[in-house]
Amino acid sequence: MDIFLRNTNYRKFSLASWLSSAGNILFYLALMTYASRLKNYSLALSLIAITESLPNLIQSLSGYLADRTKNKYHVIVWLAIIRFALYLLVGLLFATNISGWNLVLLVIGLNFISDLSGKYSGGLQTPLIVSLVGENEMSEAQGFTNGISQLITMIAQFAGSGLLLFMSYSGLAIVNAITFLVAGIIYANIGMNVKKQEVNKQPEEVNTQKFGATIVSSLKQVKQANGLLTIVLVIALLNGLLSTVEPLISIVLAGNKNMLIGNYSFTIAVVSTVAAIGMASGSAIGTKIFKNTSLFLIVLADTIATITLAIAIIYGNIFASLFCLTILGFLAGIVSPKLLQWLVTTVDRKILSSSVGLLNTILVMAGPLTTTVFTSIASATDITYALYGIIILGIAVFIAISIVLLKINKAV
Repeated sequence: MDIFLRNTNYRKFSLASWLSSAGNILFYLALMTYASRLKNYSLALSLIAITESLPNLIQSLSGYLADRTKNKYHVIVWLAIIRFALYLLVGLLFATNISGWNLVLLVIGLNFISDLSGKYSGGLQTPLIVSLVGENEMSEAQGFTNGISQLITMIAQFAGSGLLLFMSYSGLAIVNAITFLVAGIIYANIGMNVKKQEVNKQPEEVNTQKFGATIVSSLKQVKQANGLLTIVLVIALLNGLLSTVEPLISIVLAGNKNMLIGNYSFTIAVVSTVAAIGMASGSAIGTKIFKNTSLFLIVLADTIATITLAIAIIYGNIFASLFCLTILGFLAGIVSPKLLQWLVTTVDRKILSSSVGLLNTILVMAGPLTTTVFTSIASATDITYALYGIIILGIAVFIAISIVLLKINKAV
């Protein structure tokens, strides 16, 4: 919060990011609502989900391209203008006589191109944010930005459902387009301010290695930081378990009416809300409070929260489950920014975006994998076995992290 208030350029950067994020959420809801009214709506919704998730799997590539890019502010502005044009076109398409599957496929394609541009833009922004706030403030700055972004996402989801009552799909697409135009103007302003402040600064260095060599170089530098690679893999696993918990809770709630608060749908909404609030508060506030706390200790606490949550679900205590889920989300919200700061201070700035992209790809892939494994166990056997599996895996992770932490302390 402090750095947001005192650093003008970073404050503008955050505002631009939040603005475009809110616009994206509004449009996503509009697209999903339109697709849900088609005859074969399940296929349409699946295509949207797939095209939304695919860009997350190639973040290492978009990060690599970002590392090779000169004049990053200039490119970010152009990417915002391109996304403005894409959604303006989407708005026009919704206003035409095209309808049904033809319209949905066109919009999905344009939205996919926009999402790819967004990942590239995100890769460009990472080293620029480090330059604005400094390496030591990166965790607090990114945590605050992420926390507010999660809150804005929640608000935008409710606002979007309300706007659809009196706004057309075309109107929401144009609103989204305008958010990117305004964000582009803000980025241009930041770029001009930075250029004035760094008149005598040497030209920025860019990565000249090939993609494979860049990834190898990134992994080598990560391995050199004692315990960093281990903690990356563990956090990926814990994030995967966090994403697994919600679908498992929904299965338990369907079979255990005593755990319901009012009705099933309301209880599911409460579960999603407390997890989101926990993560948002952890990112926005927790990174400040636990700024000097070891990432290993945070991860150990995160593991304990995961185990405790699984036990609470097994015993059918919904309030204990919600409390543990909030703590789990809070700790998870702290972990990601602290991990990013460690990465920022470890790898060469020329390959920072590639390294962050590789890290994000690992984190993103863990969720679907663990969810598939444990939900499959739940459906093939019994939900209790899946929860016991989470407990066993949590204990194994706790032991592994404790061993690594002891080795690091001995080495020091």
